[in-house]
Amino acid sequence: MNNHKSHSDSTRSANPKPRRPDSRQDRSPLTYQHPWPSMAEFAKRLALRFDAHRTQHSYYRDLRLIHEYCQCDPALISEEQLRDYILHVKTDKGWKPKTIRQTMACAKIFFVEMLGHDHWTVFSQVKTKDHDELPPVMTRQQVHDLLAHIRLRRYRIPVKLIYCCGLRLSECLSLTIHDILGKENKLMIRGSKGHKDRMVPLPIPMLEDLRRYYAFHKNPLLIFPNAGQGHQHGESLRKRMHSARDPMPVASIQRLMVDARKAIKSPYGTAHTLRHSFATHMLESGASLHTIQALLGHKQINTTMVYLHLTHQASQNALRLMDSLCSGLPR
Repeated sequence: MNNHKSHSDSTRSANPKPRRPDSRQDRSPLTYQHPWPSMAEFAKRLALRFDAHRTQHSYYRDLRLIHEYCQCDPALISEEQLRDYILHVKTDKGWKPKTIRQTMACAKIFFVEMLGHDHWTVFSQVKTKDHDELPPVMTRQQVHDLLAHIRLRRYRIPVKLIYCCGLRLSECLSLTIHDILGKENKLMIRGSKGHKDRMVPLPIPMLEDLRRYYAFHKNPLLIFPNAGQGHQHGESLRKRMHSARDPMPVASIQRLMVDARKAIKSPYGTAHTLRHSFATHMLESGASLHTIQALLGHKQINTTMVYLHLTHQASQNALRLMDSLCSGLPR
């Protein structure tokens, strides 16, 4: 971080490109072990069609779930079997319309475009209508209580950053020292959803928290390095974090959030709930819809308009508003 110029500059030259988490969703399905040749061919088609590995993974996973339900080579699945599967996820599993539409899009690529089943009518039979559901949002007091319950700083700081800057969980944990522009009070989010970069204001109290946290482990690259196994305090922890090459696992924060929201007796409280809460609280404080769209990295303004269910006031300075949200939270 640019408050420690000499260390940061030397690290930048030694690490020209930030290393990102190597989760399954960050790899192309071309690298997977395919149970059937037809799925290997589908992976090739996805690689040609979509640039983002996460998108490829999502479609490949949809086909894998279909094949596991039917327990056969997906190339041999009949139209009736596919129809039964859609009925299963719609009625038994209770999947949301958006998830069903993605499954149908995957099935259409595989069965119609790849296998040539143009005569199948199941695609015109399936109708899904979005429910008028609003995203769950926590109050500011609930956010405060949730953070106060998270005792360990290495967990509390990333959760707090997600709320204060409206980040996705994966965006937060993959941050590197190259992404913290302290003198400008900005945070660079690289390679986010849709392979897009964006810049967001970094509240001053949050920057100070990050500097204090980084001063403990001083990892050459990562802001939130994996702590690994062993003692959870002291020099042993610092050494493991300093030498870590991978970020903190996403599952660590997800499990923590489950325990934290149970402790404060909140019906919801995931990392994404904090992102929704950030957007809603910013809107309540007077930020414009277009400002929130830019901060969240939404491609379409319609995606951001869901937060209009609360209030819409005159546009104000985003950094000042975010400083206000961040101030007074537990450190």
